[in-house]
Amino acid sequence: MSPFPPEDLLPLAADDVAVRSLAGWQPVDGRLRARYDTRSFAVGLALVNGIGAAAEAADHHPDIDLRYGHVVVVSWSHDVDAITARDVRLAREVDEIARELGISVGTTSTEM
Repeated sequence: MSPFPPEDLLPLAADDVAVRSLAGWQPVDGRLRARYDTRSFAVGLALVNGIGAAAEAADHHPDIDLRYGHVVVVSWSHDVDAITARDVRLAREVDEIARELGISVGTTSTEM
């Protein structure tokens, strides 16, 4: 039995994701993706640590790529191999963590 409510197991179409007002996040190849411009490795690491804590609390774990100057976050629900409401909630939490650190959402190019 899944620890998530049934509505969290329903895949969201790209249009459904778009109407949920996630600035800077885009559906790319069935994943929800955003790039945060951190301007330094230390600030990026602080963002990654915040994301890690939020992911553990939600039992929902995104892929994170930390580079000097930016962090890329990619989220999808592995159990249904699609974007779900869990990913949207986590994206909003990541945005809040970034705001608290003074980090802006950057471009969402497909490059890491």
